Amino acid sequence: MSGADHEEPGGRAEQPRTDVDAATVAAAGDRLVQALRSLTPCAPVRDLIGATDVAAAYLVQEHLNASRAAAGARVVGRKIGATSQAVQTQLGVDQPDFGVLFDDMGFEDGADIPLERLLQPKVEAEVAFVLGEDLAEGPLDVAQVRGAVAHAVAAIEIVDSRIAGWDISFADTVADNASSGLYVLGSQRRTLDEVDPVGVTMSLRIDGAEVSTGTGAACLGDPLNAVAWLAHQARLFGAPLRAGQVVLSGALGPMRPVEAGSTVVAEISGLGSVTARFAG
Repeated sequence: MSGADHEEPGGRAEQPRTDVDAATVAAAGDRLVQALRSLTPCAPVRDLIGATDVAAAYLVQEHLNASRAAAGARVVGRKIGATSQAVQTQLGVDQPDFGVLFDDMGFEDGADIPLERLLQPKVEAEVAFVLGEDLAEGPLDVAQVRGAVAHAVAAIEIVDSRIAGWDISFADTVADNASSGLYVLGSQRRTLDEVDPVGVTMSLRIDGAEVSTGTGAACLGDPLNAVAWLAHQARLFGAPLRAGQVVLSGALGPMRPVEAGSTVVAEISGLGSVTARFAG
């Protein structure tokens, strides 16, 4: 069935539905769980759930993330993926997606990144938000999102794929927790009275060479648009955004591969810089 949302009588959407059965969802999820645990890339899961079934893909994501939670990982936020045209083109998709951030995924500015936890990492620069209020009720529009943000920081997201060779359809990346890996948050916190996310400019450098540029407007027209989209999706799936959570709002420019020994620096106007070091 279609992955499109359906409107409830009260105007609130309901979750998309799928014809993929629970056993098939579990088989796809187990494939990704094994890849995560063994650090061995696996085949795409679209052979089981199809390439475009969004509902089935999110069920697989829930299966994967439940295994992490069962091992003791705690949810601390969400990430939004495929928000810029550049990244959508890179991934061959035409809409955003979202995944879960766990407490063992976040690192401080300047941290040494444990490459042994990653399979085929790439980096991208984005604006991260820390929420000061829940986004669970109400219209969940940009005005409400703006009021709920405690502060913004520069961030480097280290995306990764459990699927060999990044051979992913939209359903594959959704199922794989939106191709999440790790992330690094900058130390300069700014309120939205101090910086307007839509107006920022970004430069991403690897070992001193500029490899990606972009602007706030590249992220669904405004990073706050992306958070509003996420707030609706999170409520739709029964796990609304909560105060204290981190939201990675999406790339401001193309993602780039990174290797052992590299130093990555993202500069975002108004938010300063953030650095990640990948030990050799």
